[in-house]
Amino acid sequence: MKKIVQVFYIVWQWLVAVPVFALITLFTAITTMIFIHWRNSEWLHKIQQFWSRSFFYLLFVKVEIQGTENIRKGQSYVFVSNHQSMSDVFLIYGWLPVIFKWIMKKELRKIPFVGTACAAAGHIFLERGRTKSVVGTVKQAERVLHDGVCVVIFPEGTRTNNGEVGRFKRGAFGIAEDLNLPIIPITLHGCYELLPKGRLYAKHTNKVSMHIGKEVKMSDFADQETAIAAIREAVVAG
Repeated sequence: MKKIVQVFYIVWQWLVAVPVFALITLFTAITTMIFIHWRNSEWLHKIQQFWSRSFFYLLFVKVEIQGTENIRKGQSYVFVSNHQSMSDVFLIYGWLPVIFKWIMKKELRKIPFVGTACAAAGHIFLERGRTKSVVGTVKQAERVLHDGVCVVIFPEGTRTNNGEVGRFKRGAFGIAEDLNLPIIPITLHGCYELLPKGRLYAKHTNKVSMHIGKEVKMSDFADQETAIAAIREAVVAG
C-alpha cells in the first residue's frame, strides 16, 4: 500500500505540484524584482513566505514550529541551522517569524529568475574558500543587520549525506563575533526524510518541524572553538 501511495505522490508532484510551484516562484521572483526598494517591507516578506509555504502545502506536509518565543522583537540575530535538504530553505523562509537575509553560495546566483530575485531581495552571496569574499560578506551583513533584520546561514556549508549534523564552518560565528550579535540555533527535523540529497522527488512523509533555540553570544564562551562546539551541540539536541 505504501508503494502505491508513493507512486501516486510522485505523479502528483510532477503533474500538479511542480508546475503550480513554478508559477508561484515566477510570480514571487518578478514581484521581488519590481519592488526592490521595499525589500525589507513586511508585505513583501509575506508574499515570499507564501511562496515558501506553498511548497509544503502542495506536498500535503504538516509543519510544526517550536520556540518562536525565544526571538526578541526588534533584535537582529545570526541564525544558524542544520542543513538536511533543499526543503530546509522553504521551511525556514516560510515560518521563521523575522525579516532576514540568507548567506548563500555564490553558485545560486546563476539560477534563472531565482538568483536575480535573491539579489534584489538583498540576500548575500558567498564565494567559498576566498578570504576576500568572506570579508565582503561581513561588510554586507553589517549593512543589513539592524532594526531587527537578521541573517540565516547553514554553517555545515552543504546538505547532509546521511541525516547527521556535519562539522560547522567558522563564517557565521565570525560575523556574530565581529558585529557583537546574538546567535540563535535552529534545528530542522524531517526534511532529510522528505527530500534527501540527490533525489528528484519528495518522499511521502507526514511532518517536518523547526525548533528555534535560545539565543547565545560568542562572548559567553572562552574562545571561538568552544562557542562553535556548544552551538553545534544545541542544534543537534534541538
